[in-house]
Parts: sequence; structure tokens; C-alpha cells
Amino acid sequence: MTDHDDHGHDDGHGSELVDVRVTSPMQEFGMSRVTTGLLVFVVGLAVVFGVPLFLA
Repeated sequence: MTDHDDHGHDDGHGSELVDVRVTSPMQEFGMSRVTTGLLVFVVGLAVVFGVPLFLA
């Protein structure tokens, strides 16, 4: 055991259910996030395919 092992505290992993965590598929997103994602995708494609074709 290390000094970081702490089994004396109850972290709430018992029978109680607490819904405070929201996972990504449940979160709402706007068009600005979609636009940012598409822009990153297009730049990624340009880097992966465009640069090697340009240098060939």
C-alpha cells in the first residue's frame, strides 16, 4: 500500500444514486460547435491528404 491509499472515507458509491454527471451524448450543442468541428475536420483532411499530394 502507498500513502495515497485511503479506505477510510465513504465516497458515496453505496446504494444511493446521484445524477450529477452528464455524458456527452446528452449535452446540447449549437451550430457554432458544429461549424468548429467541420472546420477542424476539413483542416485535418487537408493536412493528411493535401500536403502529401502537394509535395509529391
